Amino acid sequence: MTPTITAFEQSPDRGQGMARDMRVRWALEEVGQVYDVRLVSFKAMKEAAHLALQPFGQIPTYEEGDLALFETGAIVLHIADRNTGLLPADANAWSRAITWMFAALNTLEPPILELEQAPYLDGDKPWHSGRMRMLEDRVRFRLDQLSSRLGNADWLEGAFSAGDLLMATVLRRLEGSGLLEEYPNLSAYVARAMARPAYRRAFDAQLAVFTAASTGAE
Repeated sequence: MTPTITAFEQSPDRGQGMARDMRVRWALEEVGQVYDVRLVSFKAMKEAAHLALQPFGQIPTYEEGDLALFETGAIVLHIADRNTGLLPADANAWSRAITWMFAALNTLEPPILELEQAPYLDGDKPWHSGRMRMLEDRVRFRLDQLSSRLGNADWLEGAFSAGDLLMATVLRRLEGSGLLEEYPNLSAYVARAMARPAYRRAFDAQLAVFTAASTGAE
């Protein structure tokens, strides 16, 4: 059965691969799973039909038969668990890969998102510059730890896994901040992930939505 995911009808990131449906698209491309996309407007995201799938009014959602999922970590884990290519066969390695999925979403992403959102939330406050330095140091602390663990390896646990997929999408949110460039091995890690053919297919598919919406608006 072909799964259906939801995505922004008009993505606020202008098709740059930051919207969270990118993670699901990438996972599906990695395992070679054909999928459908249903585009939703910001208005529709707050209506009853979408809230029945995603109680917090966000995207993406994932529907497959009578199964409906939300939260990208849960969706990517489902895809990885039901297909080959994103989780190793060895039981211990499988568990370690899942540990990195949780680490990406629970340990790395929160301080990165807080740093990303701070200019929009309190950029006009007199204490903003001091808070930004504090948030940058908080992110650096986590990047120091991740960089030390990755070392010279290509991926976090041997072969590329769902843990790397989520970690790379989280680290990409630092683009433009200059922080990622302070860690050459992490910059190279993200570049390796973005060079994967499955990533490029997912990125192009998401960008095509924005391009079509922009052309239609004109």
